[in-house]
Amino acid sequence: MAALRPHLALTVTDVERSLPFYEALFGTRPEKVHDGYAKFSVAEPALNFTLNRGERAAGLGAFNHAGIQVASTADVLAAKERLVSAGLAAFDEMDTTCCYARQDKIWVRDPDGTPWEVFATHEDTEEQGDGGLAVAEADKHGGEPCGCGETGCGCAARGAADACCAT
Repeated sequence: MAALRPHLALTVTDVERSLPFYEALFGTRPEKVHDGYAKFSVAEPALNFTLNRGERAAGLGAFNHAGIQVASTADVLAAKERLVSAGLAAFDEMDTTCCYARQDKIWVRDPDGTPWEVFATHEDTEEQGDGGLAVAEADKHGGEPCGCGETGCGCAARGAADACCAT
């Protein structure tokens, strides 16, 4: 899999207020800014870093999700195959609009419930979109969340079957 750069998304209460800090921290301006959203493409170290406006969840605090941006849909599907082969659930979100971009992606959670995405971006959009982990999980489970946020998805490693296993 040809990873372009890791992705880190933080939830902040005010994106505009946060921009000066992260511009100073990374030494660069964001490449994309919309209401409640900003994306930095940091060259060194290579990082796709986003700020997302929202309330900080009790479990993750400021952390929203992590991800790995890859070059193509084929790389996304290869990651999915690897994760499912390991007994983990991977939730598809193909041809979705999320974070002001049209993307193909899959989602998975670590044993503690931390959300990770593997995604390929095809083009920028003017719409934020309504994709995301909750949508992908609910699609796989008949409209109901799978509960991975509470239990985690490391079921193969733990040897315990739960709703997050790829059975």
